[in-house]
Amino acid sequence: MSGNQEMIARRERLLGRNMSLFYQDPVHLVKGEGVWLWDADGRKYLDCYNNVPHVGHCHPRVVEAICRQASTLNTHTRYLHEGILDYVERLTATFDKSLDAAILTCTGSEANDVALHMAQAVTGKTGIIATDFTYHGNTTAVSQLSTRMPPVGGYGGHVRHVPAPDSYRPLGGKGGEAFAQAWAAEVEKAIASLQESPFGFSGLIIDPFFANEGFPDLPENFLAPAVAAVRKAGGVVIADEVQPGFGRTGGHMWGHQKAGIVPDIVTLGKPMGNGHPVGAVVAGADTLNAFRKAFRYFNTFGGNPVSCAAAMAVLDVLEEEKLQANALEVGAYARQGLEKLAQKHGMIGNVRGSGLFFGAELVLDRAEKTPAAEMATRVVNEMRERGVLMNKLGIHQNATKIRPPMPFSRENADLMLSTLDDVLGGL
Repeated sequence: MSGNQEMIARRERLLGRNMSLFYQDPVHLVKGEGVWLWDADGRKYLDCYNNVPHVGHCHPRVVEAICRQASTLNTHTRYLHEGILDYVERLTATFDKSLDAAILTCTGSEANDVALHMAQAVTGKTGIIATDFTYHGNTTAVSQLSTRMPPVGGYGGHVRHVPAPDSYRPLGGKGGEAFAQAWAAEVEKAIASLQESPFGFSGLIIDPFFANEGFPDLPENFLAPAVAAVRKAGGVVIADEVQPGFGRTGGHMWGHQKAGIVPDIVTLGKPMGNGHPVGAVVAGADTLNAFRKAFRYFNTFGGNPVSCAAAMAVLDVLEEEKLQANALEVGAYARQGLEKLAQKHGMIGNVRGSGLFFGAELVLDRAEKTPAAEMATRVVNEMRERGVLMNKLGIHQNATKIRPPMPFSRENADLMLSTLDDVLGGL
């Protein structure tokens, strides 16, 4: 039995079976630095996937901030401490002025759970709308939103799903404004259904980049008609920024800014502490006050001084190393490289993305746009064998997911592209 097989067997014995692992031949990682990872045999991998180490694996600035604060004090928010105040003040300065307060959590799942409760507190209703291929976390409340893993006992009557936007195969067969109106019409139907139910309508929750749905390149102001319908019905708009946030899309700090909307509630998670468990819910002070009045909420670890130090260091590095600008420049360069590969490899049906979140939809034939999900799986595993880590996602599970740490360079992009060219040529 190989070392990896022994570890997998031990893992199943100690942690239980059916825990997911990346790749047919899982990677045993022991070290990370910047955009690089090393396995137990000393092999080096280019990380083109992980958004948790947002400013790079083991960034010394973040490591130092965690160590310094952990050696001084770590407690919770029922005591006074400047760390959480300094951080929230700096964080909210990057949002619209209407989003001026925050609650800190440990995970994005918790943040989305709190956001749903906020919507209920503000509207007095519980009905919620999400897309039919979304993911917003693992709590009992937010797991009701995901169709990929139906909850035990089925979905509650308070949830309505609308089709995930697909710019490659637009709803109604037309792009542009017609596509936006067609999607808004689906949202309006879901609103009407909830209004006729005992639950009423509290809001719409979306990732404004629609990452798990395959991050489609949507027309400008695509979300405006749907957001208008939500507001007309008295609901709130929740933007889940766990994946597109903190400058990843390049041109904007937040995905909802790129989409041209101002949500009522914003949730944050994974990249916020560069691997340290910290998340947040950002909203207006009135919304937070309504939530705290309706629900007694306290999080023992949310907003602790060490978490706030880690999160503040991430903002420092983003600013000082100009990583949002890097995402814009290197992301555009990498997508141009993918477009060139599309001229060579007919399997690439569509190139999409923004900043350092991009990829290609793989198809069996371009005319019919037949999804090539099995081929996408092969590509991901072949890339891993060649030392480049990436993954796949999307409605049809056929879009490559390239979402590296933010210090990703042109040289890194060249290595990824040349490796992908080699893999596609060998299929």
